Amino acid sequence: MKNNMLCVAATLAFAANPLSINSAQADEHIHNHNAAPAPIGVMGDHVHEEGSLMFSYRYSNMKMAGNRSGTDSLTPAQTRAAGFMVAPLNMTMQMHMFGAMYGASEDLTLTAMLPYVHKSMNHETGGGMRFETSSEGLGDAKLGGIYNLYNNHNENLNLSFGVAIPTGSVDERDNTPAMANAKLPYPMQLGSGTFDPMLGITYTNSLQDFSYGVQAGTTQRLGKNSEGYRLGDEYNLTGWVATEINDVFGASLRLDGKKWGDISGSDSQLNPAMVPTARPDLRAGRRVDALIGLDIQPFDDKLLNGHRLALEFGVPLYQHLDGPQLESDYRLTLGWQYSF
Repeated sequence: MKNNMLCVAATLAFAANPLSINSAQADEHIHNHNAAPAPIGVMGDHVHEEGSLMFSYRYSNMKMAGNRSGTDSLTPAQTRAAGFMVAPLNMTMQMHMFGAMYGASEDLTLTAMLPYVHKSMNHETGGGMRFETSSEGLGDAKLGGIYNLYNNHNENLNLSFGVAIPTGSVDERDNTPAMANAKLPYPMQLGSGTFDPMLGITYTNSLQDFSYGVQAGTTQRLGKNSEGYRLGDEYNLTGWVATEINDVFGASLRLDGKKWGDISGSDSQLNPAMVPTARPDLRAGRRVDALIGLDIQPFDDKLLNGHRLALEFGVPLYQHLDGPQLESDYRLTLGWQYSF
């Protein structure tokens, strides 16, 4: 899969050129209607002019439905037959992400993000009983920066760096048929519980009425959290093409590949024979999504100049999961940005 992801990125890069995070002239991606911005689902794709600010809000909704092992889909009965008393049926994760960017210099932009997360999961027991659990609260805050390594007119190469701060809970609980106030499995927790360094690099090229880019990034986990485990490291490779439809509307196409590892250690309060989501060795996987986006930037309106509205919707093209594990169904991102 790693080779597949590299091939996807290379194809996108050379079909139009390679890599994604933006530059000192990348403020044009927000203010210049001659450059189509990156999709709203791409984070850290540009730097801002010195002294400028950008505030943003993103709402994301990800739905997972059905179980999978490798590339094979499983019924709830097949999932329980793998050695579990309960099978997860579906999961929804909604996130409200509040962000800010500040141009500390022409080459360096500082970033901050704070998410509010709501998760819900439906289950089925061997006797056919169905029940739901949920969790809600702050996720892990992220602080970092974007540094412009190269700027040649329309081309930019940027380095992004930062750290995820463990502000999200790893002790979420809910009532289940087996126990009141039960500890929820790993995917239902709101944070990692560890300080997680993040590193990425982005190449973008902005032409008269379209742009393209490629971004590679990773999140690494440091040590174990207070519950005795460490989430798996994550790797991401994405490439996109964006174009203007007219002076207000734009559109984008993107391929997004992800790879993530199993959990190291375990939470002693979880019974790994109860449900697959409580097994730390059944969390790894890899996935490639295809996404389409729409962009609205009313540059010629004095009241709305500097504002951007955008959405992106994606579905999986390929999933390989160390299952039984819930498989992805779709994801949606709606966003607003304001720069001044």
